[in-house]
Amino acid sequence: MTPGLLRSTGDLEELRHRLLAQREAHRTVISVCASTGCQASGCARVIEALRETLREEGLEERVQIKTTGCFGSCQWGPLLTIHPDRIFYSKVQPGDVRRIVDRTILGGELVSNLLYRDPITGERTSRIDDIPFFKKQMRLLIGKNSQIDPTSIHDYIALDGYRPLAKALTKFSPEAIIDEVKRAGLRGRGGGGFPTGKKWTSCRRAAGEPKFVICNADEGDPGAFMDRSILEGNPHSVLEGMIIGAFAIGSHDGFVYVRNEYPLAARNIKMAIESAREYGLLGNDILGSGFAFDVEVSRGGGAFVCGESTALMASLEGKVGEPRAKYIHTVEAGLWDKPSTLNNVETWANVPLILDRGADWYAGIGTAGSKGTKVFALTGKVNHTGLVEVPMGITLREILYDIGGGVRGGKKFRRCKPAGPPEAR
Repeated sequence: MTPGLLRSTGDLEELRHRLLAQREAHRTVISVCASTGCQASGCARVIEALRETLREEGLEERVQIKTTGCFGSCQWGPLLTIHPDRIFYSKVQPGDVRRIVDRTILGGELVSNLLYRDPITGERTSRIDDIPFFKKQMRLLIGKNSQIDPTSIHDYIALDGYRPLAKALTKFSPEAIIDEVKRAGLRGRGGGGFPTGKKWTSCRRAAGEPKFVICNADEGDPGAFMDRSILEGNPHSVLEGMIIGAFAIGSHDGFVYVRNEYPLAARNIKMAIESAREYGLLGNDILGSGFAFDVEVSRGGGAFVCGESTALMASLEGKVGEPRAKYIHTVEAGLWDKPSTLNNVETWANVPLILDRGADWYAGIGTAGSKGTKVFALTGKVNHTGLVEVPMGITLREILYDIGGGVRGGKKFRRCKPAGPPEAR
């Protein structure tokens, strides 16, 4: 399907219906994780072996290969799921591909040694939804990673992508959007936990033009890869959140500041921006609303300090990334001393969820003071490391034991560090 300018919300819905109609409900789809973690495990060779084997068997029309973002279970890579049955295979090697095609795709049987094996009970599980690591999470932000090719805007639109934006532009005023975010109780996911709606209100009311919207993707904490995985696996969710936020505060210019060590994340968000422009979801008169907004990507300078908001803005200006005095509020005097709203990747990705399902739904998740879910990078000497998304308020025990499977070797839990590096705390 060739790109076509979407001039209205009706055009967007028509495209969505066409995309869904083209999908064959019973067609086999093999989703292969192609995130940074699985690339390091050798997923490229598995993908090539799959393509070659399907070509040899004449199955290219019957079976689709979809390269996706991070599933979350990085220690088990390379990973793949086979849809519609959601069969989950881990630690797949090129030499396993022939058996997968012959036995599972053609024969309807499982390849038992590739199934998830519980390290404690030894039992094997075939479906991804039945594995405790996944089953006990609430994957609102990262759950679609295994279903979406991050380089395809069609995949995102088919799964209701940009519907919240259309809703924001046609059914909400800017003030009503901010009120919805406030009622939802969304707080910044970058560490400070500042109320997002309050920040947006201050920026909207601040004197001075232009106003800027900024996404902080300069995730610098060692062992943290939450923002990287969202930006790699579902970049349009972040971009859609930024467009909604820009409409709410009255901004027409946005920036994504990506850590220089994240080449795949930078590539995927750039491709998302280009695709959104081609379809009229960025630029002038978005979906016929009269609203104009566009986004640029800037690569970080590799400095940990640039994760701090004012240092990041100085870097965007081409200056040395040095923090400014804290009494200077960036919502009033940020980038080029103009009102600026900065949120991190995870915060922006939450915004479409709130507009789509409503503030009451979102506020029903989490605790009285912290709403929604939080994505964590679970690392260390636990049985199941990886990326986990859980409701705010979950206990550390539940994360470590119910999701992480407990301490390796059945040893006693002694200590953990639920934060970034000591020097940043």
